[in-house]
Amino acid sequence: MRIPQIASTANSVLAAQLDNAIDQKTKPLGSLGVLERLAKQIGLVQETVSLSIDRPAIVVFAGDHGVVAEGVSAYPQDVTWQMVENFLGNGAAINVFARQNGCALHVVDAGVAHDFGARAGLVDRKIAHGTRNFAVEPAMTRAQCASAIEAGAAFAADLPGNVIGFGEMGIGNTTAAAALMHKLTGTAVAECVGAGTGLSPEGVLRKQRVIEDAVKRHAGIADPVDVLATFGGFEIAMMTGAMLQAAERRKLLLIDGFIVTSALLVAARIAPAILDYCVFAHCSDEAGHLRMLDALGANPLLQLGLRLGEGTGAALALPLLHAAANFLNEMATFGSAAVSEKIGGDAPA
Repeated sequence: MRIPQIASTANSVLAAQLDNAIDQKTKPLGSLGVLERLAKQIGLVQETVSLSIDRPAIVVFAGDHGVVAEGVSAYPQDVTWQMVENFLGNGAAINVFARQNGCALHVVDAGVAHDFGARAGLVDRKIAHGTRNFAVEPAMTRAQCASAIEAGAAFAADLPGNVIGFGEMGIGNTTAAAALMHKLTGTAVAECVGAGTGLSPEGVLRKQRVIEDAVKRHAGIADPVDVLATFGGFEIAMMTGAMLQAAERRKLLLIDGFIVTSALLVAARIAPAILDYCVFAHCSDEAGHLRMLDALGANPLLQLGLRLGEGTGAALALPLLHAAANFLNEMATFGSAAVSEKIGGDAPA
């Protein structure tokens, strides 16, 4: 399995040029807040002070999880393939938000427990009909996990544009994500587990116990790919590979919620420099997401109480990327607009 080589975006000369370009815009210093930080990040990723948001795309990876046999979800497993059909029929929230923002949407079958046949709009990269039950045995073999990572990387390599947003669909995948979070951050399982699709308090406790028992069963695993193979899902592994490949090609990664961030957590353990390329769209209402973001040192753009998945948070954050690029590209400077600077050389108050 080839691991993409990701370069740090650190560049002191370019960083100074970006700071100067931002500060010379007709505004008080720092008055565009997070957008200024975002513009600088985009410039460092793209290695230029002339920013572009080119053909952004959101990719929704779908897969099923054997651990649903343990009663960890409020919904039956069939909802995974039914929601994929909804995506293909343009009826889901992500379809609405992607269309609203002029963003391409791709749906990838990474490992759904259903045979769709050849379908327009569906990218077939199925590794198997769902993972195995990690409460009993590893969810994937290492070879399957590697195949999923490689398939995600290959898909990202062929995708045009310079921004990729990530989304997912898979009943049971909050359980997988919580297990990954626990193993890779050391956070107590109770602080990783949430209601997912709407579990009762008793259901959340059941999910917690399933993960705790599985961690004991699979003790001693530390390598991030082995952790992913043991507790993850095909859609999570495929996202991991796609993220690594996209970062190697210096694309911006628009990170959605809890499950997508768990895939990034794996990717960051493999190649820490990937974090330079990540824009964290939002902090979801899934219990462990804030702690996972903290473990990554992430500053999310939005906090809207979302817990839907599908890449919806990524789609909603996309206009902020456009705004960050556009103000740097299009706003007048003090010199060009003949606006007086603040006494002492800074921007006006």
